[in-house]
This record gives sequence, C-alpha cells and structure tokens, in this order.
Amino acid sequence: MRSSSWAYPLVNLIHLLGLTLLIGPIGLLDLRMLGFGRRFPVAAVSDALTPYAATGLVLLVASGAMLFCADAVPLHRNALLQAKLCCIVLGLINAFAFRRIWSRRLVDWDQQPPFSGRVQAALSLLLWPSAGVLGRLLAYQ
Repeated sequence: MRSSSWAYPLVNLIHLLGLTLLIGPIGLLDLRMLGFGRRFPVAAVSDALTPYAATGLVLLVASGAMLFCADAVPLHRNALLQAKLCCIVLGLINAFAFRRIWSRRLVDWDQQPPFSGRVQAALSLLLWPSAGVLGRLLAYQ
C-alpha cells in the first residue's frame, strides 16, 4: 500500500470517515443519555443513529487493519497504538454491554436514564474520542 501514491491516503480518508460515522452518532446518543436533547426519545435516537455507528465501526476495522499492515513492524510495539486498541476494546465492551442490558428498556428513559446508564454514556464519551486522538497522535511519531 505504501508503494502507491493514492492507496494510503485513500485508506486514511476512509478511516477518518469511519471515525466520524462512529463517534458522531455515539456521541449524540451518549449526550442524550446524559440529559441533553430531552425532547428526543432515547429509543428513537438510538434506533436512528445505531446504523451509522455500525457502518463507521466496519469502515474503521477494515481500514485500520490496512493501515496497520502498511506499517506493522514499527507499530506492533507502539504504546500509543496499544493504548488506542485498549480504548477500542473497552469501548466495544461498553457498547455491547449497553445493548445487551439496556436496549429493551430505552423507551422508559426519556425523563431520566438510570445512573448506571449515564455512567456508561460518560465512559463512552471518554473512550471513543480518546481512541480517535491516540490514532491521530500515531501519525506524529
């Protein structure tokens, strides 16, 4: 991929598009969980935004694997990459736990989500942008 003048920038662009599609919808849902935008039902926000976040995740995984393969030797022991991957794994665990535990109860959350749901939203708002920032910092090492 590095030998092509357009392949690496194109894959990097796809990676950034995936990041936007993942973090934007997740961030909006998390903010709704924390009490912002109360005029929008939590379940409706989740239903509307989840497909975009899932598409972003697929783009990120595919393009991230390609970007890693282009620089695998210097990256495989990079502390920033390891921290980024930890944020991603924890973010995925948090997201899957949220879906597993809460997805059927979202219709009851329009006034006040439970404390544990708000904690998961705050954790999500910390983990996903952190993964994005760590990924951007990789370019400067």
